Amino acid sequence: MGTITDTIKYSLEQSRQELDMFMSDPGTLPAMEAMALMLSEAIASGNKVICCGNGGSLCDATHFAEELTGRFRENRRPFPAMAINDPAYMTCTGNDFSFDTVFSRWVEAFGQPGDVLLAISTSGNSRNVTAAAEQARRSGMKVIALASGNGGALEKLADIAVLAPAAPHSDRVQEIHIKVIHMVIEAMEQILEP
Repeated sequence: MGTITDTIKYSLEQSRQELDMFMSDPGTLPAMEAMALMLSEAIASGNKVICCGNGGSLCDATHFAEELTGRFRENRRPFPAMAINDPAYMTCTGNDFSFDTVFSRWVEAFGQPGDVLLAISTSGNSRNVTAAAEQARRSGMKVIALASGNGGALEKLADIAVLAPAAPHSDRVQEIHIKVIHMVIEAMEQILEP
């Protein structure tokens, strides 16, 4: 067993390797550009973004929505976005129906044709996230997936999928996802507020 410094160095090296693999994938940059363009086009057309995920992915979904409605680096108009993160709603729906429906019922209630669902799942197989993507399709929405590896079931439901490299632990995937979120917001501001 090494020192705490050894643990930190090892973790940083793992993160660097994941980022290097992500950057070397020829599909990464086109997918991120397509994500920024799709989100910007929806907002420019008067539509909104709905975001969902579980655990750390819900934190990332919330972070994305608050950066769009608030500010990222510079002051600008708010962009319409919401994360499905109301605990009263989620526990009510989970109790009355099932945890698998906590995101899809929200999408059914608020999603409109032309809106975009940002669905985040490190595995790509979270049933409540894939159910939200299925509902988004029925509601005439576009779907963007943030997942990893081959994207799981979520990738097949998405118009655009940005996939982190497969990793043995979800924290490495989430580190890539938050980088994607920040870079896409920066690109959206360039598109919408030149």
